[in-house]
Amino acid sequence: MSTLGPVTDTTAPGSIRSGTPTRRTTALHGWGRTAPTIAQLVTPRGVEDVAEAVRTAGERGVIARGLGRSYGDPAQNAGGVVLDMPGMDRIHTIDQGTGVADVDAGVSLDQLMRAALPHGLWVPVLPGTRQVTIGGAIGADVHGKNHHTKGSFGNHVEWLQLVTADGSVRELTPDGPDAKLFWATVGGMGLTGVITRARVRLHRTESAYFVVDTDRTDDLDGLLELLTDGSDDTYGYSAAWFDTTATGARLGRSVLTRGSLATVDQLPANLRCDPLKFDAPQLLSFPDAFPNGLINKLSVRAFSELWFRKAPRRQRGSVQNITAFYQVLDVFGGWNRVYGSKGFLQYQFVVPRGEETALRRIVERISQSPFDSALNVFKRFGAGNDAPLSFPTEGWTITVDFPITSGLSRFCTELDELVLATGGRLYLAKESRTSPEAFAAGYPRFDEWKAIRDAADPAGVFASDMSRRLKLTL
Repeated sequence: MSTLGPVTDTTAPGSIRSGTPTRRTTALHGWGRTAPTIAQLVTPRGVEDVAEAVRTAGERGVIARGLGRSYGDPAQNAGGVVLDMPGMDRIHTIDQGTGVADVDAGVSLDQLMRAALPHGLWVPVLPGTRQVTIGGAIGADVHGKNHHTKGSFGNHVEWLQLVTADGSVRELTPDGPDAKLFWATVGGMGLTGVITRARVRLHRTESAYFVVDTDRTDDLDGLLELLTDGSDDTYGYSAAWFDTTATGARLGRSVLTRGSLATVDQLPANLRCDPLKFDAPQLLSFPDAFPNGLINKLSVRAFSELWFRKAPRRQRGSVQNITAFYQVLDVFGGWNRVYGSKGFLQYQFVVPRGEETALRRIVERISQSPFDSALNVFKRFGAGNDAPLSFPTEGWTITVDFPITSGLSRFCTELDELVLATGGRLYLAKESRTSPEAFAAGYPRFDEWKAIRDAADPAGVFASDMSRRLKLTL
């Protein structure tokens, strides 16, 4: 790679690994802790290890796995091989002149953030957690609170290295001769090949802090008004928590937080001496000791009331670090254990702009149901990108977390029907229970993606529990 400015190689001593890849039989599940299956977990140390694992995968195939933050089963492969990609975690270079980071696919967003910030560079798209690998961020085409201004992660990838089904290594760019395979890989959930390395455009920042405005709205109409009056376009980042226990006149009452990366001049005096300090500690890690049923109607109602009431009705110019404004749950390791051994289902959907009446009906259906969710997010999406299976499309997205209880799958099937009737869709990185027909109905370019994927992998080497469940592969 040619460089146009000072280059920093952030490889730590001893981080270039060599030797025989480790291999062990283990049970794997997603972040929702449901439907575990057993696979051969292989930890590659380089591209050659990945290629060898692909060539020798066997009849059940192979799939890559990052840090396990997909909620369902896309990084599981019952009876087959799963590649533990965090074994490849070298940051090759960060070019201060171009702002491009050249990294292995197993590098986490947290790792990249910590390496880039001293150079005044910021990861362009961050989901709700930094504990996601670069390969996972591309494979799920993750989005964040700034989709309306920066799009999804794939928009910022300049180049990627892909090990394909025959074990060969291909280099793909978004507008090169293999552009179709590049965009099929973005959002393709690892089913076109194994991403082993990528170059990502970072963007510049003066600080690691946000200037945040907060508005508390009494209902869903108030929230939608703030998101459509033009003010939202003046913020780099925007998202709301909304109350699923509120009904009637209070339906959809929300706390909307919007902000932008702070300049040095906007920081209080005590932060200006080290504006790029990454202040994001993990305060504690939850033990695996919580009973099922702790998240219930009573606890969710109490939490929701407290969360709504503690928020200021209107606050301007609050300076916050990344965990206070953006990634609150990263403060707690293993927070998914709070749902108990049965786990939980995260349901995320998007409906197009103009379908606000239908959106209200969906929110009403959730609020009136017997299923309880406390961690609820409402965001505005901007335009989508060229990836056939990328989830974001211009409109409104909602995320809710339901503890696993009797009847939940049937209820989510009802929600599927309401979402699909609007022209909406579900997110593969969160999905864990829908039907192949419902999935395909939400992605009108699915056949296009499948043709590209099948041409790249005619023998079906790349496979996962999700790909078999949703009939994404041969």
